[in-house]
Amino acid sequence: MCRYRLAVLCLGLALATLQLPLLMAQGKPTVAPEAPIPGQILSAKKIFIANAGGDQPLLDDPQFSGGVERSYNQFYAAIKAWGRYEIVGAPGDADPLLEIRFTVPPVGGPVVRGDTIGGRPYDPQFRLVIRDPKTNAVLWAFTEHAQWAILQGNRDRNFDQAVDRLVNDLRALVARAQPAAAGGNTP
Repeated sequence: MCRYRLAVLCLGLALATLQLPLLMAQGKPTVAPEAPIPGQILSAKKIFIANAGGDQPLLDDPQFSGGVERSYNQFYAAIKAWGRYEIVGAPGDADPLLEIRFTVPPVGGPVVRGDTIGGRPYDPQFRLVIRDPKTNAVLWAFTEHAQWAILQGNRDRNFDQAVDRLVNDLRALVARAQPAAAGGNTP
């Protein structure tokens, strides 16, 4: 019995040793280089913030306090407090346009986490789109989801956290772009 175990162990080691050159030949998987960040984002000094709207699925029983303009107002205040950009009053005066939208679309599938309003599942989410003011082309976009909550105070806190994450997404993009701009690799 002991010889049988030893034979199986030796055979296993031999097979593993034979596969080692094959594994080494495969090497590390290649990672695609980072795609360039559009020049308008890299060089932006002035921005225009557009309110692309906000939804409340039940108008007679709002699920988030502050009304439908809350996402725009909070995002605007956070960008202004950041101090990175001059916020201009007209799209034609901006380098890129930032378009903020808050939606609460119904989810087509079954409720998994209890994200419901009146028994229907919902997925509160923010969408930030960065556009070229000359062509209206989308340069970049982010989506952040707000965790659903039963209590109004928790929903509002989760709303605030999602806006903060959206601003942090933009900050991370700009921070990632700055080393490329310093190295002269701007597109």
